[in-house]
Amino acid sequence: MMPGFGVLNKMNTQHFFKDIHEQYVDDAAFLWILRSVATEKPHYKASDIQGLEQRIEAPLDGLMTSLESGWAACESALEMQEPGEVFTAMTIAMRSHEARKIQQAVEAGLANDLATPGLISAMGWLPAEIATPWMERFLNGKEMNHKYLGLATCSVRRQDPGEILTNILRRDDCLQHEKLYARALRLIGELRRQDCMPAINTSLHDDNENIRFWANWSAVLLGQRASVKNLESLVFKAGPHQDQAIQLAFRVLPVEQAREWISRLSEDGSQIRAVIKATGVLGDPHAINWLISKMQNPILAKLAGESFSLITGIDLERHHLQIDVPDNTSPVENVDDDNIELDQDENLPFPDVTKVEAIWRNHGQNFIIGRRYFMGRPVTSEILKEKLADGTQRQRHAAAMELALSENDVQLPNTRARILA
Repeated sequence: MMPGFGVLNKMNTQHFFKDIHEQYVDDAAFLWILRSVATEKPHYKASDIQGLEQRIEAPLDGLMTSLESGWAACESALEMQEPGEVFTAMTIAMRSHEARKIQQAVEAGLANDLATPGLISAMGWLPAEIATPWMERFLNGKEMNHKYLGLATCSVRRQDPGEILTNILRRDDCLQHEKLYARALRLIGELRRQDCMPAINTSLHDDNENIRFWANWSAVLLGQRASVKNLESLVFKAGPHQDQAIQLAFRVLPVEQAREWISRLSEDGSQIRAVIKATGVLGDPHAINWLISKMQNPILAKLAGESFSLITGIDLERHHLQIDVPDNTSPVENVDDDNIELDQDENLPFPDVTKVEAIWRNHGQNFIIGRRYFMGRPVTSEILKEKLADGTQRQRHAAAMELALSENDVQLPNTRARILA
């Protein structure tokens, strides 16, 4: 027997909404990926990130218009275990206040390390009245991965878990869970928890490199600057912590010692990008002429230009000091490697070396060799807060670290957090 017109109409309507909600999930997941990438891009500002966030909210709101159909689309997407889809599903699940949905999203997000950032991001995205009760529930749970999710949520929201953090650092079962232990050590530095310094001290020379790094990273942020010496091996070795070690060490080392580290680092030709980054972080105009010489190399020109601007505050685009990118300037050598990351320099201006040399001849006398500069000015709270508010993302990251190092009672600002209107 053929179905009646009313039944067909209902089936067509359900199919229509199914397609719409699947599209909402795809859109939200894709936009979340764009936003995640944008937080590290050199040409994005906070206002640009906020614009992406507003675009993400539209499909999320669309999914909530019919929770049954919207969740069905999220549920299907969770099978992919991709971070954008996990972010979308977790956000909708939390907004639904239904424990079963939240459990499904959490299980999918924790099943794949590559998807877990989407789970953490959703916990940072949601308003405190929704996120905080679940954050506390995760922290107090027995499952170590749930505790990790709770600590990571504290980290992105910069919320202090209080005595829970101290208790985690006292429990052997927690210390045996590397991800949880490392995140706890990191959180100590982010929140400036001086009371946790004993736990830091026991971890400074841990056999595990990841644990050792975050212990020393937090120790420096808590004012124990001698611990920067323990980061030396990570500064000199390409690896997952090298860039973070550079970003911290060369803001803390005395200028003369920092120059000596840079000189030794430059002896390894494979570390030239690390040398250029370290030079920009240090901020000593002593290296400007060397940076200009590196602009002659098409592979290094953009990165050298960024470090030049970070020290001098001279914006290459605003001062018309850039040229069109010459051919064959990609730093990627093996184009067949599927694991190649996107070109980190892609959105940086390509410097016009002749014009850069000319402007430096005119302005170089305003800088004192041996003094640290950030964006053309001596490192002060005023310039740091200014760039934290209106700088590009990489400038904001740098300003946040400088500010935390210069003011002992300030939490490390999270320059990747959601930007609320």
